[in-house]
Amino acid sequence: MYVIVILENFTILFIVKREQSVHEPMYYFLCMLAITDLVLSTSTMSKMLAIFWFNSNEIVFSACLTQLYFVHCFSAIESGIFVAMAVDQYMAICHPLRHSTILTNRMVAKIGLVMVLRGSMLALLYPFLARRWPYCRTSIIPHTHCEHMYVVKLACADIRISSYYGLFVVFCVICRDVFFIVMSYTQILRAIFSLPTKDARLKTFGTCGSHLCVILAFYIPTLFSSLTARFGHDLPLHFLVFIANMYLLMPPMLNPIIYGVRTKQIRDRLLRLFTHKGT
Repeated sequence: MYVIVILENFTILFIVKREQSVHEPMYYFLCMLAITDLVLSTSTMSKMLAIFWFNSNEIVFSACLTQLYFVHCFSAIESGIFVAMAVDQYMAICHPLRHSTILTNRMVAKIGLVMVLRGSMLALLYPFLARRWPYCRTSIIPHTHCEHMYVVKLACADIRISSYYGLFVVFCVICRDVFFIVMSYTQILRAIFSLPTKDARLKTFGTCGSHLCVILAFYIPTLFSSLTARFGHDLPLHFLVFIANMYLLMPPMLNPIIYGVRTKQIRDRLLRLFTHKGT
């Protein structure tokens, strides 16, 4: 899966850089998503592979906090990029004449900067809070990576502040992002059903449907994992760990396929690339 993630996302970045015809807001957001997925998967999968291949089960506390920060920071950035891509789809379908005048390259850069700053600032408190707790129970994290709640649960102190802050991020940030995505796609669906021809409706609906599938593959495990890590005491640990890994492993592999290969410009460029190599 990690090799596929690396190949897919670097291919997307290479094609967008080389192909002038795809220098548009949608593809810039796709590049941001590819970079985010590369960082998110590398910060977790590399250690997972070290555990499985070399039995490297140890991690120093500072490295654990660094991994914790990267996981939550880039998860928040990815959530923000999904919102930006949903808004881009809404503008392209519902207001095509205003799309290019509103979503300029300058505006795309500002949106990307805001997403990075938001994710960086929100995730900053996670390692800060985790570092201040005393740890005296055990040094074994029952997880494949340093996830916030699984780390602070090892502390022999009242960790309600960490738990409450995690819930604040979930409900005030993730849920708000989901709300904006739902509103955007609701308007998109209304515009789709008003299209004159059946073929146009099916084509646009198929594109938006695939986008929604990959968005759900990210948000459902994220929300489920965040809530069950705090309240799912009766659920088997291996099930909780599996669900928590899903939103880190699956979206980086699916995003380039759903958003990239299904896009005609990128698909045509890929075909030309392989055809040229074949000849």
